[in-house]
Amino acid sequence: MTPAAIGCVAFACVFGGALIGMALRRILPEHHLSTDSKEVIKLAMGLTATMSALVLALLIASAKSSYDAQRNELTQLSATIILLDRGLAHYGPETKGARDLLRRYVAEMHDQIWVNDRTSAAELEPTAMLGESFYDNLQQLSPQTDVQRSIKLEAQKMSVDLGQTRWLLSEQRGSSIPMPFLVLLVFWVTIIFLSFGLFAPPNATVIAALFLCALSVAGAIFLILELDRPFGGLVRISDLPLRNAMAHLGP
Repeated sequence: MTPAAIGCVAFACVFGGALIGMALRRILPEHHLSTDSKEVIKLAMGLTATMSALVLALLIASAKSSYDAQRNELTQLSATIILLDRGLAHYGPETKGARDLLRRYVAEMHDQIWVNDRTSAAELEPTAMLGESFYDNLQQLSPQTDVQRSIKLEAQKMSVDLGQTRWLLSEQRGSSIPMPFLVLLVFWVTIIFLSFGLFAPPNATVIAALFLCALSVAGAIFLILELDRPFGGLVRISDLPLRNAMAHLGP
């Protein structure tokens, strides 16, 4: 399911819980709504609210940590590309073919990851052809001086690091949000809203307030799930570092 669909389901559950609570208020015997009952329910809902806040904080921290990790890896990837190109430029004109392959590889990577349609999934798995051709081109270099030998060794190491980071981004494309935690959070918040509806007077102001609160909860869940998709959706990572790297690649 998409984040928007999950957000809608969460909203329906939470606001539906409030409406069910209002319906129960009308049919329950009066002694079930006594002051003593209210106090016990308030204590129970206080405990449930505390657990919900802890789970919500855990989900936010998990999504934010995954987002930051992949953003940092992209920044490191872009810096490696610039350093690799500059090193090859200092090697000499023999690396022109390798640098051309590097430019094509970076451009292809950008077009695969940042598709124009935000609803489409990013293609994070690297294509083997250009990357392997670039590495093979490096292997074929025949350094004549100590400086060139040093540059070749560094270029080989950076090319391996480049491929490793790219595959790392690909392997991290799965969700970092444990679905059982999300289901449990929605269940707990639904119970809390049911208790709100159970003791709230059924007027338009109360219903509007509960509606907005349920919408806020669903919006928070939606944003957490969007944050968990760093290369797609509304909160995707900017392609600025990679575009900057492409701009620094020399002829």
